Amino acid sequence: MSELDDGTLVSTRIRLARNLEGYPFPAHLKGEKQAKEIIRLISSGFNRLDDFVLYYMDGISEWEANALKENHLISPALMERRRLSAALINEDRSVSVMINEEDHLREQCILGGLRLDAAYRKISAIDGKIGRSIKFAYDEQLGYLTACPTNLGTGLRASVMLFLPALTINGSIREVVRSISRLGLTVRGVYGEGSEAEGYMYQVSNEVTLGVSEDEIISQVDEVARKLRSLESAERQRLKSGKSRLEVMDKCMRAYGVITNCAVLSSGELIALAADVKLGACLGFIPIREVSAIDELVMRMRPYNINLSAGRDLSPGERDVYRAEFVSSYIKKIAGAR
Repeated sequence: MSELDDGTLVSTRIRLARNLEGYPFPAHLKGEKQAKEIIRLISSGFNRLDDFVLYYMDGISEWEANALKENHLISPALMERRRLSAALINEDRSVSVMINEEDHLREQCILGGLRLDAAYRKISAIDGKIGRSIKFAYDEQLGYLTACPTNLGTGLRASVMLFLPALTINGSIREVVRSISRLGLTVRGVYGEGSEAEGYMYQVSNEVTLGVSEDEIISQVDEVARKLRSLESAERQRLKSGKSRLEVMDKCMRAYGVITNCAVLSSGELIALAADVKLGACLGFIPIREVSAIDELVMRMRPYNINLSAGRDLSPGERDVYRAEFVSSYIKKIAGAR
């Protein structure tokens, strides 16, 4: 694994909040007719972008919508407004544009690893194309006008998803979170605000969007992400060579044994076990080189993503059996086991 490919820096997200001039914010729209008008206006700006598909939230099934949420392509808030909302998603699913969530547009780009600059360039180019056909609500002093004052200014949220097992195990994650908060950044769980950290995963993002430039925001988040990686790396070395080495190795190897030999596996169990297997791989206890494959597996085995794979709405029990069989085979394959 290279310096930046040790499984710590999982993914990058850049999100832009925008609103159309002359229309009330989504929470104050005058019914379904006005909401659909905004969807038409925004989607028409994508006519030249052939690889985007428009999803009306009230036009897809409940489990299709939930699968999009599991893949971070839409938010829970968008699902709560299904009659009034839609999403534009590109072919490789690196970019999604939510329409009529908290703001008229929530444009986001998600890339693997630490690639804040690349993600910003990609979403900024799309934002520019939309802005040529639609006039955004903008104030010379306040910047982009948004439904929530915390998004005023650039409307930019830059975030990085990090895998921090060593900092979590040794308990120093609490002080790390406090230190990050003092810098004007925030730490959340896998699914953003209000969600819990699961599988040692943490999302670090900026809180301030007014009075700072896009470059300043991206630079700060990038710097903090790299610092966290450095702290995590140092703690992993202590786990690998310190007094707790045998205990940590046993925990990781037991997780590998269970995950590759069970007949039923719930989503929660998979997240916990896969995190320990990934830690074991990062520490060299388990022969898995491409640790990002474990992250992809966990996402693929979320409840509604399993429904998509199976092509039907499985019961919870059926999903747990499907997950156990698929995960066992997959982990053995990437570990080179027979």
